[in-house]
Formats: sequence, structure tokens, C-alpha cells
Amino acid sequence: MFLVLGLGNPGRRYEKTRHNAGFLVVDRLARRCGETADRAQLGAEIAKVRIAGQEAILAKPQSFMNLSGQPAVSLQGYYKVELSRVIVIHDELDVPFGEIRIKVGGGHGGHNGLRDLSAKFADPNYARVRFGVSRPPPGNEVASYVLSPWMAAEEAQLDPLIDRAADAVEAIVELGIQAAMKAINTRPKAG
Repeated sequence: MFLVLGLGNPGRRYEKTRHNAGFLVVDRLARRCGETADRAQLGAEIAKVRIAGQEAILAKPQSFMNLSGQPAVSLQGYYKVELSRVIVIHDELDVPFGEIRIKVGGGHGGHNGLRDLSAKFADPNYARVRFGVSRPPPGNEVASYVLSPWMAAEEAQLDPLIDRAADAVEAIVELGIQAAMKAINTRPKAG
């Protein structure tokens, strides 16, 4: 079984913000499986699905980004999911907008959701699907930037990026982390 955690903030106020990229991807994965991730369990909204023939719990922690760890570790314990089968989808300032990257482990890079997850799991070595949102323009605060809505130009490109991030999760489940990283992290060659 896999546990797929999309990070974000609950409520309409945050629905269309950069910080909710993880929620968008979980919702897309649920739709692909003919489900909705809206059943309340252990502080998250979840859906039980099958991805590439494997059982998976899709989850959106409802405790706000900075406190994502408790619902995540509660679900992990309840479903007895090994950390190697936890996949976290989150917005990433250090990846350019328009790019999706997979990695395993590493630091939190100032991302408070990852900071809380790693502290609660007591191990940062879980798979991450990093949804590139780029850094804010100079002089803008990071918190205000990630909690602000997508710009019109970004929103116009969002749908295929959500699909690519959902594809990344499916690749991890179907192919394994190394093959998924090779498939998803390949950058187009400059011409």
C-alpha cells in the first residue's frame, strides 16, 4: 500500500494558491480513479484508490501546511505504510514554474510542511514530487508569495502541470523511485 500526501491548506481562501499544489494533484489522482478525496479520517481528507494495480490512500491533511505531520503520521500508522511507500507532493520554490521533479529525502529547504513531516516521521527519506512554483520576485516575501493566487499566465499552464505531477506519482508506484526519477526528471535539451 502507498500513502500519497498532497500538502496544502484547507478552506476556500487558499484553494487557488501556490501552496495548494499538492491538494490539486491529489484531487487529479482521485478523479483519474473515479473518486474524490473528501472522506474525513485522522485529520485528513482521503480516498482509497488503486494506482497501477497497487492500493493507495490519497490524503490532504486538513491541519494547515505547517502542521501536516500529525495527520500524515497518523495515516501512516493506521494503514501500516512503510516510509519507503510514502509519497509527498508539495510546492517547491527551488524548482522553476513549469517543472516537476522527483527526489527522495533531503532537507526541508524552508518549507514548513516538509519540516513538520520530517520531524513527525523522524526521517526525511520519503519520496517527494516537487511542483515547481519558482522563487518570488526580489523584494517579495516568500510566505505572501506562496499564499497568493496563481498569476493568470501560470493558471493558463496549470492543468498540464497538475497532470504531469499526477503522472510522476503514478510512475513512482508503477516503476519504482529510480525509474520514475529518470523518466520525470529528464530536462529537454537546449536547441
